[in-house]
Amino acid sequence: MKICAVQHRPVAGDIAANTARHLSFIDLAIAQSADLVFFPELSLTGYEPRLAKSLAVDKTDPRLEVFQRRSDARHIIIGVGLPLAAGGEVQIGMVWFTPRAPRRDYAKQQLHADELPFFVPGNGQLLLKVADHILAPAICYESLQPSHAEDAKNLGADIYLASVAKPAGAMARAVRHYPAIAREHNLQVIVADCVGPSDNFVSVGQSAAWNNRGELLAQMDRESEGIIILDTAVGQATIHASPKL
Repeated sequence: MKICAVQHRPVAGDIAANTARHLSFIDLAIAQSADLVFFPELSLTGYEPRLAKSLAVDKTDPRLEVFQRRSDARHIIIGVGLPLAAGGEVQIGMVWFTPRAPRRDYAKQQLHADELPFFVPGNGQLLLKVADHILAPAICYESLQPSHAEDAKNLGADIYLASVAKPAGAMARAVRHYPAIAREHNLQVIVADCVGPSDNFVSVGQSAAWNNRGELLAQMDRESEGIIILDTAVGQATIHASPKL
């Protein structure tokens, strides 16, 4: 199985511009024969908590249909980040598009204290069953909490997909944490981070993949857009440059 994590620079609050950019990354993933592609935290709007309520959408929003069409046509699973409308509240969510299947959503279950004024937590772990693998999405802060990876493993996951938006200090902790949970729980781990301004900090990229022994397979830099492909069959990862618009 080939899993693609995207590292990109979102345009704050501009769903249309970010959608166009997402599609170019999806096409790059398809060109590398990826089976699944996923994006950083709140990728369709940028990590902008103060804008989230005005930008929140339901998973059935017609603007998302373009991702379902691409999933159906090219037989690829796609995970995009966005603020999810939840009964008058907002969640930090991801919508997952599977070929010719209903859309599924996942909302961040463990929130950082700074997020509490803007978001409510989700309930329950989404699992993606693909071929012989069970994949567990995780969103930023919760992916640094040992309990989240432990719960995912107890549910049968063998691959951990971390969708994040992290400044330098948090990413430094993350690149120590992810190989540790990979070793402890026998998980392959792949992380998608964004680059550039996010809320009141700068996201520093460094999207990466580790095998289930916690060995770093590949890591992107702090500024470039592009993708990282984890090939689970051979235990290798490769980096590919951003498509040009």
